Order: sequence, then C-alpha cells, then structure tokens
Amino acid sequence: METMLVRLKSFDPRRGHIVRRFTYAGIKFHEDRGWYRVEKNVADYLRTARQVAGDDVTPLAFDVCSEEEAKALDVREESEAKVRKAAADDVRLSPARSDVSADAKAPTRSARKA
Repeated sequence: METMLVRLKSFDPRRGHIVRRFTYAGIKFHEDRGWYRVEKNVADYLRTARQVAGDDVTPLAFDVCSEEEAKALDVREESEAKVRKAAADDVRLSPARSDVSADAKAPTRSARKA
C-alpha cells in the first residue's frame, strides 16, 4: 500500500489560505498539526481540494508530497523562517573596507532622518 504525506497549507489570508480544519474520509486535518500520512487515494483527492469548496480559482488547500519531498520542504521552510542569526550560529566575519576615511563614517543626511 503506497502512502503520501499531506498537510493543510499554513493559515495566510493574504494568499487566500484560510482553511484551518478539513475533514475527509473520517480523517480530521488540522493546520497546526502538520503532516499526516494517508493512503494514495486519499492524497489524490486532497491534491484537488480548494480553500473554498466549489471555487476553482481559490488556492489549493493541501500540500501533498512524498516523504522525501516533505522533508525537503520542511528544511527549506525552516531555513527561510530563520532570517535573524543568533550568537550561537556560525556567523561569518563581515570585513570592513580598509580605505574608509573619517568623513565616510559620519552618517549622511538621509540616514539621520530614518
């Protein structure tokens, strides 16, 4: 029996992702739970489910992936979410230019307004 991983897309009204719960074939899907392992026939149906039932122009409601694709998606999302570096991270040196004069160090007029 082949299985797939599915999850409701994260709640984001700007992008049209408004579904937080969805029930199909007796399975209750919750957006905050993450991935569910389901049979291929269930995944095939969920691949076509929309954010608004019966409206073919609204975004799809589910991410449907193989296990490898789901792991890669999780890694990509984790790295995108981690924008700010912590002190414990491997932070590379940001070298200063050696030709910077004292005049260049003073803030510019536009920088002072901000």
